[in-house]
Amino acid sequence: MINQIYQLVSPRQYEVAYKEFSLNDDHIIVRPTHLSICRADQRYYTGKRGKETLAKKLPMSLIHEGIGKIVYDPKKEFKVGTKVVMVPNTPTESDEIIAENYLESSKFRSSGFDGFMQDYVFLDRDRVVPLFKEMDPNVAAFIELITISMHALSRFEKKAHSRRNVFGVWGDGSLGFITALLLKRAYKNSKVIVFGKNAHKLERFSFVDQSYQIDNIPSNVRIDHAFECVGGIGSQSAINQIIDTITPEGSISLLGVSEYPVEVNTRMILEKGITLIGSSRSGRQDFVNTVDFLKENQDIIEYLETLIESVQPVKTIQDIINAFEKDLTSSWGKTIMLWRI
Repeated sequence: MINQIYQLVSPRQYEVAYKEFSLNDDHIIVRPTHLSICRADQRYYTGKRGKETLAKKLPMSLIHEGIGKIVYDPKKEFKVGTKVVMVPNTPTESDEIIAENYLESSKFRSSGFDGFMQDYVFLDRDRVVPLFKEMDPNVAAFIELITISMHALSRFEKKAHSRRNVFGVWGDGSLGFITALLLKRAYKNSKVIVFGKNAHKLERFSFVDQSYQIDNIPSNVRIDHAFECVGGIGSQSAINQIIDTITPEGSISLLGVSEYPVEVNTRMILEKGITLIGSSRSGRQDFVNTVDFLKENQDIIEYLETLIESVQPVKTIQDIINAFEKDLTSSWGKTIMLWRI
């Protein structure tokens, strides 16, 4: 079977590649329907990953957040037309200690491995998770992003101490919004405080107990545990502010990605006995847990819908470019591509 793949060949330039795939018992074929643009995709699209990285990884199909419909299952375990979320992490081995998303041998779509911008995506059988009927497909398109927060919460649950009266979330973007929302629902008796730069963004966090701009935090504010969702160079000031605000022996879950090393106050990390918990990407079980969580808490889908900034129909390569350019002008939320190409 010949498949059309829409690859980024250089910054802001896409071309169609044709690849042959065999129909066998190992792969389920999914037709993408809704794809979500991530900041990581934008770094490739705009060429901000650097010449060496681009030369190594391009040409490559972008997008690792998306859903689709099953069009072929050789074992007939899934009905044709079943709506599924696609899991971008693709492990090649298993380890009894190291999770699939931390194995160095694992591949990740749209990061050195073709992403979901294809006519059809050939996936291993365990790389799809069925969606429930009531799920908003535009929200489902960025379930992968939600799994990042869900994965961080699962790591926190295993590693942090049991006093969980007050949580702090640093970051007023999509990841901070999702993390705060999941914390508020998972720990109903706990207080959740959000810390951010932008007052107009913080106004969207109507479900939390309190929010502060980072340059106007009362001196008496204390938290038991923190989640850093800032990323970039801004993560440096965020982490150090958390260190100043957190009570002794609390934990800091690091979710924000920075392209460059950042300096943190290790002296106070030692003095307070703080635990740093790194968290990156997610695996199949995180997708299963996230879909189950959303099914059990369907009212939070309305909050997640507020993260959708625009929905762009895509029928041509120029439409892809338009969607990415539109996303660059967005100061909040997600751009969803209705994949009709």
